[in-house]
Amino acid sequence: MIVREEKRAIVIITLGIFLILLVSFASLFVGRYQIPFNQGFQIIWYKILGIQSHDMAARVIWDIRLPRVLMSILVGGGLAASGTALQGIFQNRLVSPDILGVSNGAGFGAALAMILGSRLALGVAPMAFAGGIISVLLTYSISKIKKDQSALALVLSGIIVASFFSALISFIKLVADTESVLPSITYWLMGSFASSNFEKVAFASVFIIAGLIVLFMMRWKINILSMGDDEAYTLGINPKQNRMVIIIACTLITAASVTVAGIIGWIGMIMPNICREYVSANNKYLLPASLVIGGLFMVCIDLIARCATAAEIPIGILTAIVGAPIFVLVFFKKEGVHN
Repeated sequence: MIVREEKRAIVIITLGIFLILLVSFASLFVGRYQIPFNQGFQIIWYKILGIQSHDMAARVIWDIRLPRVLMSILVGGGLAASGTALQGIFQNRLVSPDILGVSNGAGFGAALAMILGSRLALGVAPMAFAGGIISVLLTYSISKIKKDQSALALVLSGIIVASFFSALISFIKLVADTESVLPSITYWLMGSFASSNFEKVAFASVFIIAGLIVLFMMRWKINILSMGDDEAYTLGINPKQNRMVIIIACTLITAASVTVAGIIGWIGMIMPNICREYVSANNKYLLPASLVIGGLFMVCIDLIARCATAAEIPIGILTAIVGAPIFVLVFFKKEGVHN
């Protein structure tokens, strides 16, 4: 049974990586500015040989589409892996990366930066990242008020903080200039990779990869925490300390993702559940599978966002429109819902 589970996981992960490479390669040539395959292949070949090309097609591939593809893989895989870890430690398959208020906190930071504009020394990205970190610190501080610092206390505190920052975002939208600032805030909150560049990819990579390394190192501890605090203590694991380390790693991933791409919902909840159905509930296989399938899903969604209509569709809208029906089909495919 274990051998069969491992083989299935390897096949799915390998197939997912192959499809990521295939879709990513196609994404470099497809869009409102179409690039013929032979011309695109020539541009890539010249790059490998070190021959510089300064025509429009080369700039579109290397300066616009490549960083966008890399960003979508990073954010999609990071959010899916983060959702997997949080669902495990909170023992709830409906948990998502924004359960602790990270997304709303980052959204408030970005909205505040936009409305302050030139009066603020920092830019949107640092404010958004700081807002995400502060929201989790508030969540943890509120949960400490209750002597029984259980997973439920953290979740409830996260709901409180998320609602608080959501109200602050609404207030900022209320007082924002309707001609310039409000549209920018609204569009940013819906999520997009349109402004991706290599600087943002580098920024996101540092925090997302660091968080992923921590999660992969703690995969077996996530399995133990998913069985409950009593089981964890019995097996010599301190659930509070280990849960906090995992939460910090997930916070870094989510805050960095929201900072560079805006608020993107659903993927952190849908992808782990889909992978759990077809791979395993064991995080030895579930975590890498979620990472790969999440990256694949986001690359495909971003390709649809760029090509479906004349005006680009925000990513957050598409993840809900496409992801929710898929989630329903997979989640209720079998009789009953199981872990």
